[in-house]
Amino acid sequence: MVAPALLYLALNAGGPGAPGWGIPMATDIAFALGVLALLGDRVPVSLKVFLAALAIADDIGAILVIALFYSHGLSWSALGVAGVLLLLSMAANRAGVRATWAYAILGLVLWSAVLESGVHATVAGVLLAFTIPARTLVNEREFLDESRRALHDFDRALPDAPLDLAEQVLTNEPSQEALHRLERVTEVAQPPLHRLEHGLHGIVAFGIMPLFALANAGVRLEGDVTDLVANPVTLGVILGLVLGKPLGITVFAWLATRLGVAARPAGASWAALHGVGWLGGIGFTMSLFIAALAFATPEAAPLLTAAKLGILVASTLAGVIGYVLCRRVTQRPRQAR
Repeated sequence: MVAPALLYLALNAGGPGAPGWGIPMATDIAFALGVLALLGDRVPVSLKVFLAALAIADDIGAILVIALFYSHGLSWSALGVAGVLLLLSMAANRAGVRATWAYAILGLVLWSAVLESGVHATVAGVLLAFTIPARTLVNEREFLDESRRALHDFDRALPDAPLDLAEQVLTNEPSQEALHRLERVTEVAQPPLHRLEHGLHGIVAFGIMPLFALANAGVRLEGDVTDLVANPVTLGVILGLVLGKPLGITVFAWLATRLGVAARPAGASWAALHGVGWLGGIGFTMSLFIAALAFATPEAAPLLTAAKLGILVASTLAGVIGYVLCRRVTQRPRQAR
């Protein structure tokens, strides 16, 4: 994240575009993994995990950057309320509360408090997620045994004459009890965090994300397009995403392995890791978000347009180059005869 920010500042430090230094720092998880998915089994699973973890860390880092550098006019009372709500959510977790609606209500109130505090409200989602239970209450063997017993009891409770299932459950108490037991063991086997994620996935993937992209990705090409392309903000974003991200990812990954604090992903060459590093330059969603915060005033509208153009061009270039590099340095596993 540091490398692209520095490359951006190399062209914009001291100028009107300087506030946009955070734009090229983040990786778009969906698009980066989507391009990698096009390569199928040519790419080892370890590299897919590496890119997913990298993109998640980038997003968390970008949210911290937003909280620290793109939030203004802090309200300490609202922050205090947000802190109390976080403590309540942590206490609910420790007390064994598993109802997703409880965390959803706390989350909505927390979002409002963080919004009123002057810190960007996206931080609320990240903080809340850390407090929601992410573990099951039963292990795999206990879940299988209890489920089988419940299904066995349900089968034994079936009447000899075939009935409609709804009628059977209404009139047969052992059947009801077996179904309730199956429902309970299924609930405790699913962590509340996973249930919330699963429930929100469709709304986010097919509603919120497309609306966000449509509302924020538009670039109005007015006047001399050459001037827009040559704008330091446009060039800084392209330089940061297209060169800064693969450079930063590859160099810091190499340093981490040389220092012994990490190991190279199993089955992946340095060339393949470098190719995945280029996919890290796809910064579409979060980059657009930071750009809108960095150039939020009417006077900065031309700079926002330049930033959007840079994001779209850079994300396209990074995706194409990353795909080509990954395809060239990987090969399909040999099929067993």
